[in-house]
Amino acid sequence: MSAFRVDRVLLAEPRGFCAGVEMAIKALAWMVRTFPGSVYCYHEIVHNQLVVDRFKAQGVVFVDTIEEVPAGSPIMLSAHGSPPEVLEAARERGSYVVDSVCPLVTKVHHEVKVRAGKGYRIVYVGHQGHEEAVGTMAVAPDSINRVESVAEVEALDHIDQPVALLAQTTLSHRDWEGVAVAVKKRFPDVWTPGRSDLCFATTNRQAALMQLAHKCDAIVVIGSANSSNTRALEQLAREEGCARVYRINSVTELPDDLSGIVGVTAGASAPEELVEEVIDFLNPLNGVELVNVTDEDEYFPPPRNIRDLQASIEMASTVMLGGTLLDRPSMDDRSLAASDVLASLLE
Repeated sequence: MSAFRVDRVLLAEPRGFCAGVEMAIKALAWMVRTFPGSVYCYHEIVHNQLVVDRFKAQGVVFVDTIEEVPAGSPIMLSAHGSPPEVLEAARERGSYVVDSVCPLVTKVHHEVKVRAGKGYRIVYVGHQGHEEAVGTMAVAPDSINRVESVAEVEALDHIDQPVALLAQTTLSHRDWEGVAVAVKKRFPDVWTPGRSDLCFATTNRQAALMQLAHKCDAIVVIGSANSSNTRALEQLAREEGCARVYRINSVTELPDDLSGIVGVTAGASAPEELVEEVIDFLNPLNGVELVNVTDEDEYFPPPRNIRDLQASIEMASTVMLGGTLLDRPSMDDRSLAASDVLASLLE
């Protein structure tokens, strides 16, 4: 508990797990509890250290190449999206393969494939080396240029083909907007999707932060350093002029001299339990005020392989217990929160 005097906490809403992260965590937990021995995951399932460590403790092995996976092992591919050749290699090597890619990333992959097939040159706004950007560019590597600054747009070679503009889903609006304007200036006839590639969850969390940024003496952003949307929240708070901004993985990283009004938010891959620990530590004299900009009720069902697995387990359990298949109870994944699943891994 904090020994200093925080007057009040302004808590951003929405914050924390997005629909894609919810889906991926629940899917990996299903695999852990279904398959004996180790489950292998290509890259971190989501970019959060607590989540990764919790699954490691359950025997999940995170790898950077499919070649590291022993033949015949169950494999999960991360929520950020994987190159097509990685998916193919996993299917050839794994006994059971689940692709937990976020549907919003799948949408961008589809746009890349379609535009490249129609002869477009794709200008893709994304961060160098980020798993999502790497996976997206691999869909049509000969038809795509990655940029992340106005200078990089201006440095592009002359393009005779029609141009399409696509983006990494977790960019901040500010990162995207200036670059997008520069692309449209260079290529006035550029094609853009009817619906923005930017993730609704990323946008909502940034909007909530904007509502509290000018009301706080300090802002705490909870999430890991390799989380693009978390770093975007941190950058946004600084750009809005907040004097003290702290991005933390855990409550132990908080400074010991916070006071006044403190804003708290969390990136889309940060568990709510970390938020609760931070609030308990700050122990505000006048409580917590929720700053809500929208209600987020988006739901992504489990990957197809997991749904098939769930149905098979339900059927087998019903038969073994002497029930009938017509009236067997079904799994309601929507009502199961990933935060509860994550907590259950400690049991």
